[in-house]
Amino acid sequence: MKTLTRLIFAALALLWLTATCLAQLHSREIDLNFAPAKTNIDFTLGDILHTVHGSFNLKRGTVHFDPATNTIRGEILVDAASGHSGSDGRDKRMQNEVLESSHYPVIVFQPDHVEGRVADMGVSTIQVHGIFAIHGTAHEITIPVQVEMAPGQWTATSHFAVPYVAWGMKNPSTFVLRVSQSVDIEIRATGEMP
Repeated sequence: MKTLTRLIFAALALLWLTATCLAQLHSREIDLNFAPAKTNIDFTLGDILHTVHGSFNLKRGTVHFDPATNTIRGEILVDAASGHSGSDGRDKRMQNEVLESSHYPVIVFQPDHVEGRVADMGVSTIQVHGIFAIHGTAHEITIPVQVEMAPGQWTATSHFAVPYVAWGMKNPSTFVLRVSQSVDIEIRATGEMP
């Protein structure tokens, strides 16, 4: 009977220790530093004749994530003037008439909380809520993000739409050329964890 009691006690102690270690591991706060050279920010804008593809450059980005509370803070800054689509005329019009990047030089995303659980290792799909500031105006947005955690590094991918016309920017459509009133954004970022 004493041996059985000891085995039960040892098993319970082992379960408690394992649960405590897993809880501590998952509650570890994480700093995610974005590497501009390893971050792709692509956009797609449809029109009736063809689809326009282009990209923007990341200036910098750092976020701090607390998995115990699902809070996240920091900011991701994109150089608004870096937008290019392969056509100088189209890009000049985008910069001067739509983004007005000389007045609003950065696009900023400031996350504030995460919906879903981020696994310590492997792939997780989450929703990141925050404030998306573009063209001088801040907008609440929830962005779907797939995160892959690996030792010392992470990768995040996201695809979402920005309703730029509804957010107060000029629609570049003309009598002949009709473009979508929202632009699709695709982001792939890789960074290191200190």
